[in-house]
Amino acid sequence: MFARSTTIQAQQDTLDAGLSHVRDETMPELMDMPGFVGLSLLIDRDSGRCIVTTSWESAEAMHDTADRVRPLRDRAMEVMGGGRPQVDEWEIAVLHRDHPAPEGACCRVTWVRFDQLDRALDSYRMGLLPELTQFGGFCSASLMIDRDSGRAVSSVTFTDRQAMDSSRSRAEELRSRITGEAGVEILEVGEFELALAHLRVPEMA
Repeated sequence: MFARSTTIQAQQDTLDAGLSHVRDETMPELMDMPGFVGLSLLIDRDSGRCIVTTSWESAEAMHDTADRVRPLRDRAMEVMGGGRPQVDEWEIAVLHRDHPAPEGACCRVTWVRFDQLDRALDSYRMGLLPELTQFGGFCSASLMIDRDSGRAVSSVTFTDRQAMDSSRSRAEELRSRITGEAGVEILEVGEFELALAHLRVPEMA
């Protein structure tokens, strides 16, 4: 499974319009494309940062639809009033879903750089993931990787903002310990509202 993420720095007063556009205009067109398996939209209302991630059955499906996706991305960017988007392509390496995310769910997203992929994956699967599932309000966790650049991004979904906020200190301690053992460098940590989640990606642990 593969994914393409588009990061847009939107105007804060266009966030709800952008959400409606992605839900009502972008997603129906994507659903008609071969190999499409889901979409999520993360919003940071404080900064205006939005991340739209589309998931695909294969790298071929993701690349074959690129020309059809590009104008959809451009229209969404116009609605949100954002500048040039950042587009990244990922391989979905791990996905564990305890239960579907309810309305009001939030995500903590961590971008990292790794030197040894196998070591990083083992640490995530056997060290980090089992402890994450014990967090109050845990819904799901995923890890996406870019083998060429040595980057990865983990997203952990919680039932609501209170659950995410309550986990912050414990998550920081866990993140520091596991990344040290895995030889992984933390690049950035962000917290977002899960504004839209239409995902049919299967369990990948």
